[in-house]
Amino acid sequence: VFDLFYDTTAAEQVEGGRADRADDGTLYYDVWTSFSVEDRQSNSGRHNIISPTMPGGSAPHEDPVNVREYTIEAGVKPPRLLEADVKMLIETKRPLRCLEFELSRYLRIQKVEADGKPVEFIQNPAVEGTQLARRGNDLVAVVLPEPTIPGQAVSLRFMYAGDVIEESGKGLLYVGARGTWYPNRGFGNASFDLTFHYPPGWTLLATGKPTPFSAPPAADQQTSRWVSARPIPVAGFNLGKYVRGAALAGDIPVETYATQVVEKDFPQAAPPPPEVDPTPSLHQIPPLSLSLSTPSPARNATAIAEAAARAIRFYSERFGPFPYTQLDLTQLPGPESQGWPGLVFLSSYAFLTSKEEDDLHMKPAGKLIDELIPAHETAHQWWGDLITWTTYRDQWFSEGLANYSSLMMLQEKNPAGFHVVMERYRDELASKNKDGSELKDAGPVTLGGRLLSSKFPAGYEAISYGRGTWLFHMLHSMLVDAATEEARKKNPSRAAAEDPFVRGLRKLRERYAGKSITTNELLAVFAEELPPSLRYEGKSSLDWFLESWINGTALPRLQLHDTKLIPKANGVMATGTIRQKDAPEDLITSVPIYAELPGKSLVLVGRVFADGAETSFRLNAPVGTRKLVLDPNQTVLTAPN
Repeated sequence: VFDLFYDTTAAEQVEGGRADRADDGTLYYDVWTSFSVEDRQSNSGRHNIISPTMPGGSAPHEDPVNVREYTIEAGVKPPRLLEADVKMLIETKRPLRCLEFELSRYLRIQKVEADGKPVEFIQNPAVEGTQLARRGNDLVAVVLPEPTIPGQAVSLRFMYAGDVIEESGKGLLYVGARGTWYPNRGFGNASFDLTFHYPPGWTLLATGKPTPFSAPPAADQQTSRWVSARPIPVAGFNLGKYVRGAALAGDIPVETYATQVVEKDFPQAAPPPPEVDPTPSLHQIPPLSLSLSTPSPARNATAIAEAAARAIRFYSERFGPFPYTQLDLTQLPGPESQGWPGLVFLSSYAFLTSKEEDDLHMKPAGKLIDELIPAHETAHQWWGDLITWTTYRDQWFSEGLANYSSLMMLQEKNPAGFHVVMERYRDELASKNKDGSELKDAGPVTLGGRLLSSKFPAGYEAISYGRGTWLFHMLHSMLVDAATEEARKKNPSRAAAEDPFVRGLRKLRERYAGKSITTNELLAVFAEELPPSLRYEGKSSLDWFLESWINGTALPRLQLHDTKLIPKANGVMATGTIRQKDAPEDLITSVPIYAELPGKSLVLVGRVFADGAETSFRLNAPVGTRKLVLDPNQTVLTAPN
């Protein structure tokens, strides 16, 4: 039994798949296919259905509802209850009678009003006895008395309450509905004015800038107000009994809020084997290991704030100013973190000291990745918050670019550590599931959330983060190598003036701040930085990179064959063949080739477009070249050795 959906209002009208369980019993919904009917008709006869506006086969679908502003007044009653009164101003772009919003299934609506008058709404409808009736869903539909007219503004009001919070440790709360605690329609930018009422003894942080609250608070509660300085794609809050750590990034205050404890189900450190006297008495008790300590995130709060502040300084110099007025980082139970505008939900794992990581027997790559979490989530302030993705097929750039931004920091201070992390990502892509399929075959980065499936439970993380990071590293390396080559032609003793990849990121920020972008728009910005040596078939375009690498799953093996070095008057003529094995027949790869000189020093000779299974090349190498070396710095995503 499987499902087939046809929805004329969706960007991709046809979707097929079914619910299935992974080996550990976890239930997933596996999407087998999803595509646009219009694109399939317009591309009939083509093997690959690729839209000119979006990789994967469907054009961006404009939301007919524009949410302009939210005014939310919420009461938070730990450890579980949230009560909210939400007012929102929307504008419709075409006639609509029914409006749909996402809202947590655990929040029960009491009333909905449109322009001050009660209207009908539908929440969690289902045939009795179905799974939907038992579990509910996260949608609510508002039925207006009559259709809207294009451009009409409508004021909506929702009143609801429910248990969407839980306490994972003493004073450590978890807001389960982080993105659906208020009615929303995805990641469209809107202005937010948030007011919270909560008990004394708790600290609440939210997106936006702290703003004075006009009315005096009640005697038995605290009140805080948070107003967004600019339209933002999502709003959230976190609450706990926190210890505060603080730092500064220029004039940007950075504050971390963490509790004294970790969540109840946090892994326990295993003590080392006790040293036992070879002739013990009956009353001998193995000594307690004093080297183990219970993790306390609060102890590391200031260090985390300082790490985030360093990241802000690093990114601001390269991408442009920090987009918001301050950055708050709050502890979140579990292994996942999330970066929202001005507010980071930071996993308890990110607060571990090096000693605590050792006690948990974490591997070097895992330790480095956890240490990068504050920098990764801080990078989302630019990539994912200031600039958002257009559809799920573009979401990969947010994770890939935020992750690569943090690794640029690591590479600068710890090149060996950078290599360890990149190797970890490469190895994960080549790992196999129970059926013997490599994880890379879960799909290309442009499948977004569809990568998470019963066959590949780790698919989303390994591909969106791991492969996505490698894609940006490949692009960065190509641009830097080409710029170095161009600069050397003009002046052999002079290096490139500026990193063209960083220049492209700065352009991206300037051009699309406060907007959503597609993968094609992202690549178009970098295509502006292409020198002649990086123009495949003479075209100033990265279409080949999109088709071969972003829309592909290749993990090829590159080999150098038939090399010849022919001395000339002022250098060496180098020829040879590059072979791409275990790869699609039409794979195109920009491969760097180096010359090994006396003393085993390496000098970049140039880059060659390996097109298909075999590609011959001819390059000018410097005097004294002893042999050619293919990609010695491992800047191309290839299969592990």
